[in-house]
Amino acid sequence: MFIRRLHNFSYNPKYKLKCGLEIHTQLKTKYKLFSLSRTSYNAKPNTKISYFDVGLPGTQPKLNPEALLLALKAAVAFNAEIQPYSTFDRKHYFYPDQPLGYQITQHYYPLAKNGYLDLGKYDNVPDKRIHLEQVQLEQDTGKTVNFEDKIQVDYNRANTPLIEVVTKPDFETIEQVQAFVRKYQLLVRHLNICTGDLETGAMRVDANISVNGNPRVEIKNLGSSGEIVDALQFEYKRQLELLEQGKEVAQETRGWNGEETEFLRNKEVAVDYRYMPDSELPAIRLDEKITQQLKESLEELPDSVLERLTNAPYKLELAHAKNLLAQPEVLEYYETVFDKIPNANKWFFQELLAAFAKRDVEFDVGVVPPSMLVDIAKKVETDEISLTAARIILKHIVENRPSATLAELIELLDLQKPEDTSDLKEAIQEICRQIIANNPDVVARIASGHKNALQVLVGQAMKATKGKVHAKDFKAQFEELLKQ
Repeated sequence: MFIRRLHNFSYNPKYKLKCGLEIHTQLKTKYKLFSLSRTSYNAKPNTKISYFDVGLPGTQPKLNPEALLLALKAAVAFNAEIQPYSTFDRKHYFYPDQPLGYQITQHYYPLAKNGYLDLGKYDNVPDKRIHLEQVQLEQDTGKTVNFEDKIQVDYNRANTPLIEVVTKPDFETIEQVQAFVRKYQLLVRHLNICTGDLETGAMRVDANISVNGNPRVEIKNLGSSGEIVDALQFEYKRQLELLEQGKEVAQETRGWNGEETEFLRNKEVAVDYRYMPDSELPAIRLDEKITQQLKESLEELPDSVLERLTNAPYKLELAHAKNLLAQPEVLEYYETVFDKIPNANKWFFQELLAAFAKRDVEFDVGVVPPSMLVDIAKKVETDEISLTAARIILKHIVENRPSATLAELIELLDLQKPEDTSDLKEAIQEICRQIIANNPDVVARIASGHKNALQVLVGQAMKATKGKVHAKDFKAQFEELLKQ
């Protein structure tokens, strides 16, 4: 009996792991790969299909140029060599989810070859180059669903454009596999090529694993980062135990049921699919300048963004930089603010994001426009309002989402600072006395030498007066009263 959950997983130095991946990535196109059906992922089954999608005789495919462009962008981002000549082939197999009886793919002449992605300091693993054999454009299949308590084949997904990316068996640890998948997800999301969601099937990962050069086992359709890790850990352990018992590892295809890998079928080889050129689709011929043109048009790639954000002038922690990178609208907001106010990191992370987090509200770039945050920061900088007043304003905006100017909010919330606080001395003293009386534990800490505890009292006074009185006035008054 094999261990089902390997919480204390470790590698045996006598058994070397080798792994390669096949990643199927749905492209974010408006229409399907060879028809004008709309791509849809949540529609009622079989409502987004055309005659060609379901394989009716007499229908013919026509290539969607948007899918070709996204596939080419991906190939450039993967440092692959775009081929000037590529063709489509028919991969024959007979499953209910494949209505044509074959899948249109690129077997003999793929769109791109010989790419790579580098793992390194931003991926939490030692430097490692993962080579890619090829990037090919192909159509997705349908899927079996349970709809209205009936099992049926839904062809909405059939003919959705995919790229299949095949890596070399360069992975030597499961940590490298996990880092690569995360990097791949981030890259296709960042370039708006794919949503990158494993859980919804927009990305699907097959892993090929072998131990000590023995026959490889393919694990199909791993649907999350956790599944990938658990399945590879289990399969490594399973193969290791077979070898230690003097048994052979069979070349086969297995699935992951949540607890263990299980046999699905004997591993097919190329001859089983009876590949043949598709006679209805013309070859793709590309200008030799296309690679350079695409490189010049691509957005800044993730590693470059992280390098920039973690160095001067931004100097962000890597965790903050990664969070921004994963949310392009938030990154754009942050960079807009950074260019306009000093101490932008404090205002963005410690004030703005905190205002949302304290109220358990997801940050929305449209609630506090960058210009509003800039104006608030500048008014605090010029001492027109206090920091406490700024926090009250941000709290009010997050909770009420008003359509008001900053000046109107300051008036509405009665946050104007008095021009002269000299005539408020008695009121300030009374406020300070009351706060001291209500916080004997804080006063005791101050008396025992914890001078920083004084800020607790100052903070309460500022909150009580909505920041109208300057913090230094309260600090001076507290110091005077506590000496008595």
